[in-house]
Amino acid sequence: MADKVTSLQVAQLAGVSQSAVSRVFTPGASVSKKTEEKVRKAAAELGYRPNVLARAMVSGKSRIIGLVVGYLDNYFYPEALEKLSNRLQEHGYHVLIFMASRSAGNIDDVMDEILDYQVDGVILASVPMSSDIATRCQQAGVPVVLFNRSQDIEGITTVTSDNYAGGRKVAEFLLAGGHQRIGYIAGWQGASTQRDREAGFRAALAAAGHGLFAHDTGDFHTENARQAARRMFDVAPEARPDAVFVANDHMALAVMDVIRFELGLRIPEDVSVIGYDDVPPAGWPAYNLTTIRQRANLMVAETVTALLDHIENPKDAAPRKVAIDGPLVVRTSARLPKGWTPQKD
Repeated sequence: MADKVTSLQVAQLAGVSQSAVSRVFTPGASVSKKTEEKVRKAAAELGYRPNVLARAMVSGKSRIIGLVVGYLDNYFYPEALEKLSNRLQEHGYHVLIFMASRSAGNIDDVMDEILDYQVDGVILASVPMSSDIATRCQQAGVPVVLFNRSQDIEGITTVTSDNYAGGRKVAEFLLAGGHQRIGYIAGWQGASTQRDREAGFRAALAAAGHGLFAHDTGDFHTENARQAARRMFDVAPEARPDAVFVANDHMALAVMDVIRFELGLRIPEDVSVIGYDDVPPAGWPAYNLTTIRQRANLMVAETVTALLDHIENPKDAAPRKVAIDGPLVVRTSARLPKGWTPQKD
């Protein structure tokens, strides 16, 4: 086995100092274009790769971000995680992805492992966080940003869509369409996204003198959503909602399948269905789901900007609560109020 090529060998071949080689392979370091070209040419010729771990031990910065996600079933998360990873890599950071369950206890165990990797920062995507682990991260100097979750923990930045406003928009649209028996299929009750969407939905209904006609829980899982749809719609016509808001698209697509293919009801003639997220299948002709769009690009940009600010300016960066407004994307799964036209994807 050949010996590993060293930075000194690269420096000698390129005719530069060893420190110049180090600067070329250090993100953000200052180096002339001519020097960089010579060093990279020599490195390629010798097969040199910088030792990232060794550099981290010297600098105290690993350039690694821990990205924790609870589940990937929902189409929204693979796309959002790809955007997060790409954006962080553009800033010279590497991403380690950790899977965790919904329980705060499990997150604490995962966070122990993440901190062992000496990460520079952590993004929690749709998973809860205990105040104890938040304190430990703060003591370790590791900033944390919550993505698509909001928690009232001091010193923690959160980035979400404006779920409360989204819930209100759905209610106002259904009321404008003349619906009288309006139902709601909730997500996991431990999620701030679920709570805020339902709160906004109920508030707008109440402001117009309406209440929920029917309520069930799908727990953000497709099979649970199917069961909720059967309970809600496999009843006598007078006991059936004429519209339903489903807390995310992942469940709404399953609900639509039950309504149409198991129960033989028409969408939107017999029942209107609205979701939340605007995942790619929502726009497929088979569904044409009216939904609230989560603006993933803006959410990712805010998340990365906030995290890097906390990493680079730990004393001055203030925690923030970011809620990004999402538009109602009108398709054909819900009755159109007068004057509205469906969006063309």
